[in-house]
Amino acid sequence: MIDELHEEMKASMAKSVEALQKDLKRIRTGRASLALLDGLMVDYYGSATPINQLATLSIPEPRQIVIQPWDSQAVPDIEKALLKSELGLTPMNDGKIIRIVLPPLTAERRKELVKIVKKMGEEFKVQVRNHRRDANDMLKEMKKDKEISEDEQRKAQEQVQKTTDGFVVDIDNVVAEKEAEIMEI
Repeated sequence: MIDELHEEMKASMAKSVEALQKDLKRIRTGRASLALLDGLMVDYYGSATPINQLATLSIPEPRQIVIQPWDSQAVPDIEKALLKSELGLTPMNDGKIIRIVLPPLTAERRKELVKIVKKMGEEFKVQVRNHRRDANDMLKEMKKDKEISEDEQRKAQEQVQKTTDGFVVDIDNVVAEKEAEIMEI
């Protein structure tokens, strides 16, 4: 039972780290990345459609994203979605293709992005610690119901803490990697 509990907790913590990595992909660095557009929904004929289902996305240059819609009538809708998004991107269209030129990041903007990344890392550390708390609460409940002994509970809690520490280090590494990517000129 303790092993099952530990495996569930590890799976939850791993999902938290994956979610952090996915969220960090959307934060702009100095280079163009199609991950910036992940999750961008376009109002296309009355239904919200992911941008990658409406157009071919490409990166012809390090600081440029090109969106080539399969239906040229979708160009204004895609442009409107880009302007509404919180990405801070300014699209330019020639009627058939939308180009997004990413301006170089200023030192001030880089520092702001690093702060945002650190804050996100802290939020995900809190999630991991919440998983730890839930596991420890379940262990206390098991001991109270006399399903496990006090020694087993103590050993299991030590194992839970080691696992938590490992995932916190993983989160720190992911955040440090993204920081380095943002600060790279």
